[in-house]
Amino acid sequence: MDLRPYLDDLERFADGQMTPAEQEAFELRLEEEEALADAHAAYEQLTADLRWAAGHDTLRQRLQALDERMNERGTALARVEQLNQRRQRRWTVLGTLGALLLLAVGVAAWYFTRPDPARPARSWEAYYQPDPGPVVTPALLHARPLLSEALDQYQSGHYPAALHSLGRVSPTSVGNDTLLYLRGLILLRQGQGNAAQLYLRRVSDENATSELTRRARYHLGMAYWQAKELAPALTELRAVAADSLNPYRASARRAVAAGVLEGQ
Repeated sequence: MDLRPYLDDLERFADGQMTPAEQEAFELRLEEEEALADAHAAYEQLTADLRWAAGHDTLRQRLQALDERMNERGTALARVEQLNQRRQRRWTVLGTLGALLLLAVGVAAWYFTRPDPARPARSWEAYYQPDPGPVVTPALLHARPLLSEALDQYQSGHYPAALHSLGRVSPTSVGNDTLLYLRGLILLRQGQGNAAQLYLRRVSDENATSELTRRARYHLGMAYWQAKELAPALTELRAVAADSLNPYRASARRAVAAGVLEGQ
């Protein structure tokens, strides 16, 4: 149908541009003029089709834009994943290199600090055989509680407390030589070699044949060694090494044979 004769009025009516009187007259014509009514129906269909086409195109454009954004997001996520994988590989490599470096440092430290079989140890502690002292039995605990307390503290490594407890023990109940010997042992374990010598010398001078004297002589040699008095230390340890009855003979012989106290 040809809409051209009615197009201006149809557009003005559809757009609401008519005055109330014109709109009322136009609506009356729609009821009376069949050709105008057909033209109006055709116009409405045409505009509806145009709106659908425009909306369809808009939807297509929106879908296309959404698809492009999704593609861009997928690309960005893939790039982030690649960066994460690259960063993870880098940290793995750095971790492996760090572990290898620590291992190399550990091996180097072990190599440079390991004992050299060709060079014997020179520290007195490497040759020292400690005396744990008498075992604290129930009988000893009952008969001499103060001595038992001092021995228990000494054997537990609480040397200052052991010296304090030992000072409360009466020499008449234990024996002065025993107290002197134990005090020398404790001072030696505390690293006070000079002070330990004072007590151990008094025990070794009292009776040259008793077992306690033989024990004191070995520890006296170690006290000299701890105090870096190497010549008297060597003299005492040689005497112990030559005494077949001394319980520390093997330890003394090993120290003498190592030669670490000679020529210094």
